[in-house]
Amino acid sequence: MSSLASKIKAYSVPLFLFSLSVFYQLFVLPRSFPTSHYDVLGIKRYSPAEEVKEAYEKLSSKWNSDAGIPATSDFIEIQYAYELLTNPLWKRDYDIFGIDEQVHIIDKINLQYAGESISGIDLPLLDVTTFDLGDHTFNEFTSQDFTPMFDSSKPWLVLVYSLGSKRCAQFFSLWKEIAALLDGVAGVGILELGELQLAISLAERKPTGNFFFRSGLPSLVAFPLGCKTSACLVRFEGDLSIDAVTDWFATTVLGLPRILYYSKESLGQNFLAKSGPHKVKAIFFSKTGERATPFVRQTAKSYWAYTSFAFVLWREEDFSVWWNAFEVESAPAIAFVKDSGVKPVVVHGLVNNSEFLDLVEKNKQQELPQLRSVTSMELGCDARGHSRAGNDTISWYCVILAGRLGPELNKMREIVRRIQERLSIDSESSEADKEQSLVLTGAFKGKRLTFAWLDGEAQEKYCSYYIHSETSYDTCGPRRDLVDVPKLFIVRYKRNASEDVIKVDTKPKNIFNVFEDENMDPASQLVARYNGSDEISQIMQWMSEIISDGDTRNLPFYRSKTPALVPEDSDPIWSRGAQSIFSKSIGIKQRIYNNFSRIYDYLGDPRIGPILLLGALMSFGTIWLIRSQSTHPKASQPSQSNAKDFRMTYSTIAGIVWAKHNYPAFVPGFL
Repeated sequence: MSSLASKIKAYSVPLFLFSLSVFYQLFVLPRSFPTSHYDVLGIKRYSPAEEVKEAYEKLSSKWNSDAGIPATSDFIEIQYAYELLTNPLWKRDYDIFGIDEQVHIIDKINLQYAGESISGIDLPLLDVTTFDLGDHTFNEFTSQDFTPMFDSSKPWLVLVYSLGSKRCAQFFSLWKEIAALLDGVAGVGILELGELQLAISLAERKPTGNFFFRSGLPSLVAFPLGCKTSACLVRFEGDLSIDAVTDWFATTVLGLPRILYYSKESLGQNFLAKSGPHKVKAIFFSKTGERATPFVRQTAKSYWAYTSFAFVLWREEDFSVWWNAFEVESAPAIAFVKDSGVKPVVVHGLVNNSEFLDLVEKNKQQELPQLRSVTSMELGCDARGHSRAGNDTISWYCVILAGRLGPELNKMREIVRRIQERLSIDSESSEADKEQSLVLTGAFKGKRLTFAWLDGEAQEKYCSYYIHSETSYDTCGPRRDLVDVPKLFIVRYKRNASEDVIKVDTKPKNIFNVFEDENMDPASQLVARYNGSDEISQIMQWMSEIISDGDTRNLPFYRSKTPALVPEDSDPIWSRGAQSIFSKSIGIKQRIYNNFSRIYDYLGDPRIGPILLLGALMSFGTIWLIRSQSTHPKASQPSQSNAKDFRMTYSTIAGIVWAKHNYPAFVPGFL
């Protein structure tokens, strides 16, 4: 008994492989290769429609006699196979891609006519689906215009469909809305299975070589930006709804950020308070609660340095809250919240993509914009750049209010905003103020004068560079006292036009001139600090005098190297690693799904059973050889033992060679 148990234990591996091979051949493989509709009619697979009709007529001729009447279930299967294989579109889809989307009708009709005679079954079983694209202006790809698609600088979403598919006909109304939502974000097109070469290139392929679409038709295939082969395309595997498709494409393919919804309780704490003080807050009020469109999400990504975006679900009972906070009286609406104390900009009603983009561009800056690394050039407050009036402007000015965030800075920001408003509106002034007003108004409306505020704590080096006094710590750097002292100063920038022209042709005299030119900003800077009261008239008089002197007097041309502004925002999470969908950083869920899909596909490979059987035989022979050598160590018969070893070794090698020749993909590493 112990000897039998030891033998079973010794040969457990080959026994297990043999059992697995038998189980696979008897149970797994038949499920992967069910009876085809050709088998039902008793003809070869891929037989032409003429042979299908002949086989059906041959079977139906037997039904005239009582002895030849088939069972109801058999009749339904035969009739279904005949109708499917005599329709050119259905037969094409079934033969090439294994598409049989109406197969559920067999079980349905079997239940409906269970126990009844076949004469009572309504024929035909299948409804022929025909649909016309009508006036839809979709990009319908052919073999000639599909390749040039990859030369465009935008991602693409392609709908693979069949004119004989009922599901495709039902989906086209949704596809029209999806295409409209992706307008301006990506290219969209459709491909009919009749374009066989293209359809095969977009289909998946089983280990047996058969082409298929995992979720059937319609099938959505995305080509990310820069993708030019089928190796990097992305397939949609979810629910075919407008929200699911657009969210998948915007998030997975385009790498766009999601815009979250907030309630009246969470909006202030989780959005307004956490958004940077330098950013405008754009709040969408929606009645439906639907997600942000891909275009809105792309705009949010493009303007993330200027604007933060949020959604709010509109409820009538919250009317008073939103009216008191933002003066929003109904939805849909967009509210742009800018500086503290400034009335929000509210737009009621629906807007299209171009109108929305214009609104964001127009309201991306605060009324008094913050001087930051991303805005300095745009505002004309950078010695490396030019004036907002144009590159030909020789001299221009930037009034900067520096200080730490707090009530003192907010008070001064309000004063500077009032000065901006006064200069932007033509108002009557006294004779004494007329000359002063003309100087400031002319410079401001001519875009030679800009107003901005600076976070003295975040931009300590930049702030100290311009304040440059013993009391600069009251304004710049970390807070040291309970009271902060915001300070106002004006910078005059001036470029030497003749030097800019000559600089191209003039060679430096020595190496020190090279380093000097590289370290100096191209525009000169003269700084004037304000030390007066908070009276608007006095501040405007001071600015007028500075601009008049800067424009009329021959002041020194002094150049230096300005400290760089520190970026206030790090790169957002969605901008890192999400730009290229075909990068190596694939999500864990996607990896697990892909692995399970590959395993499922390989279960239908008919070569697995023979390989398992071969493994069982090889392991059995190896174990038997080892056991025979250990139990018969007779030195008196070396020639017989060597011959036996040689035969066993030869048979083992021959088996490996046979497996390598017939199944090279499954026997790597041998020989």
